[in-house]
Amino acid sequence: MRDFQLPGRSPVYATHGMAATSMPAATLTALDVLRAGGNALDAAVAAVAVQCVIEPQSTGIGGDCFCLYAPAGTGKVHALNGSGRAAAAAGIGWYESRGMHALDNTSAHAVTVPGAIGAWETLLKAHGRKGLDELLQPAIRYAQDGWPVHPKVSRDWAASVDKLRQGGATSFLPGGAAPDVGDIFAQPALAETLRAIARHGAKAFYEGPVAADMVATLRARGGLHTEEDFANGLRNAEFVDPISLNWKGYDVYQCPPNGQGLLVLMMLGILGGMPSAPDGPAGIVRAHRHIETARLVYRDRDAFLADPGSAPGSANVPVTKLLSPDYLASQRALISDTVAMRGLPAAGSDVLPPHKDTVYLCVVDKDGNACSFINSLFENFGSGILAHRSGVMLQNRGYGFRLERGHPNCIAGDKRPMHTIIPGMLMKDGQAAMPFGVMGGHYQPAGQSWFLANFLEYGLDIQQSMDLFRLFPYGGKLQIERGVPDELVRELTAMGHAPEPVERPHGGGQAIWIDRRRGCLVGASDPRKDGMALGY
Repeated sequence: MRDFQLPGRSPVYATHGMAATSMPAATLTALDVLRAGGNALDAAVAAVAVQCVIEPQSTGIGGDCFCLYAPAGTGKVHALNGSGRAAAAAGIGWYESRGMHALDNTSAHAVTVPGAIGAWETLLKAHGRKGLDELLQPAIRYAQDGWPVHPKVSRDWAASVDKLRQGGATSFLPGGAAPDVGDIFAQPALAETLRAIARHGAKAFYEGPVAADMVATLRARGGLHTEEDFANGLRNAEFVDPISLNWKGYDVYQCPPNGQGLLVLMMLGILGGMPSAPDGPAGIVRAHRHIETARLVYRDRDAFLADPGSAPGSANVPVTKLLSPDYLASQRALISDTVAMRGLPAAGSDVLPPHKDTVYLCVVDKDGNACSFINSLFENFGSGILAHRSGVMLQNRGYGFRLERGHPNCIAGDKRPMHTIIPGMLMKDGQAAMPFGVMGGHYQPAGQSWFLANFLEYGLDIQQSMDLFRLFPYGGKLQIERGVPDELVRELTAMGHAPEPVERPHGGGQAIWIDRRRGCLVGASDPRKDGMALGY
């Protein structure tokens, strides 16, 4: 139990339903849907649509999503890949002929066809009780009438002014500047686009005036996109077979590649073969082991993780080998409890830039259906490119591609890039135990495994497991939050790590524990965001 004389928050308890999101209004929207007879998936879609309006730096309808859904009584976890594809004309030869060796994060070439809207519709048709016509109404109201800018949103917004100017997103800079905390920000053009989707479904996004506006905007900036690419995006979302690993008596589920959920399972598999650290969750042995494990699995990510689909340039991702006990044991054997490894390639330094933004939310309804849902533009405001007539801010997920012929993650037409966003689901004896997720771009696998170990291995309560300080190896350095104790920093330095403070915290997260023994739900929401968990 936490010390009530110190700052912090308690876990949230409820009995009928619960939602945890990174914006209070989105959490309330989810509860409204649950109380109106919707299930966990309905509530998640309505909530994330609201976040696409009021947390615009992190997510939007111009982005992508992934989902894990565990319907009560089925013993199954359904995984949906809602990530978009590159333009059909985006072959590596086109870039080579122009002497291009890397993509720019604000370029039209970094924009893939957004997958979120098609994914929402696909999910609802398969498992929802309500449709987009009803579930988008709260988001439409927030877009039309506006909503106060929250503190974390404002901070991220202020850091993105140059990108928004470059992308021509003048409506996101009222008076030429980012809005302040408490300023009301409305998006009437986006409201009209959401109305069209509510009336006509996802087709209104991928075909017709909205799609034409997005394509024209991209082509004016040199993009290769066509209206046919967007029309094909209507059928892009697909259910896929989830991957899993048994850890501490629970089955941990993730979406398969092209997402990086594989890394969560690899990290847990390596760490699970070690005894618990003798110095507890905040000690040097635990922190060092986690850092070294992250360095190893992110090295493998950079070598293997890509789109395993049927598009040109698709990769054969060796999931089975990377999760095999023999391979995980071989990686575990490389880790010493006394000194950092030397000569290991830096984790992700040449693949993805730091500091991504995303929204993660989870919902559990009164029937026990559990939804783990993540939606993202990738970086703050994605590419920064705004399609003005439709009000759609376009993602920059294509920035995850490489312009390197022969690399598994090399760009190709109709190919998905390596993706960072990953929802998680914990199952026990065929029943959902906890939907969970940690935002933060490439940090997410390290963050999920850190959170799960805090909770299941080291005995912190669900909120303390979110609150605990975070650290992450990146670019040859060890990025540490300000909450990391000074003595731990000194000890990590002595072991050969190179700590450096980071200005922005590592991600943010949400989780809902389904306590079947006591008949209640227990929620947590990360203080690194503006959100909250709430139940009824």
